[in-house]
Amino acid sequence: MMTTVHRCAWADNDPLMRAYHDAEWGVPERDSRALWEKLMLDGFQAGLAWITILRKRDSFREVFKGFDPEIVARFDEADIERLLGDARIIRSRAKIEATIGNARAYLAMREAGEDFSAFVWDMAGGEPIIGDGVHFPAKTPLSEAMSVALKKRGFKFVGPVIVYAWLQATGVVNDHSRDCFRR
Repeated sequence: MMTTVHRCAWADNDPLMRAYHDAEWGVPERDSRALWEKLMLDGFQAGLAWITILRKRDSFREVFKGFDPEIVARFDEADIERLLGDARIIRSRAKIEATIGNARAYLAMREAGEDFSAFVWDMAGGEPIIGDGVHFPAKTPLSEAMSVALKKRGFKFVGPVIVYAWLQATGVVNDHSRDCFRR
């Protein structure tokens, strides 16, 4: 007897999307650096399909030195020009500069004694927020508040829609559909 696996509809069209959905999307992430990396990738995704970022993720990790904020924060104009010339990633000056600035904002938070993971999870109440599995908003009051808080700390490309997608991806919000096996 063959069993049908039900997943969120967005994940059924591409093998890479299925693998991402099945192993990563919606899994609670509590590592500060990993949360920051995923926020940076969601910023690069703005205006594009997520599959585009997934296909380029290994290249992003390579050119952004494993998304180590201490290294990325030291990137200069020569690094920006190098990245703008690299067809393996999204070559948006604004997004590249935002990632460098966001590394600096991340480090400033840490230097001020504010752990990035604690910041995120405290704003969400400490545990994953379970969506109803039917309605999937583009943004929520939490993503709006977190967007404002991140911008106050100097982050860019962190509007409420990007932030909500990131909260879903990192399992801060469980928005798997009602019939999804991952719910």
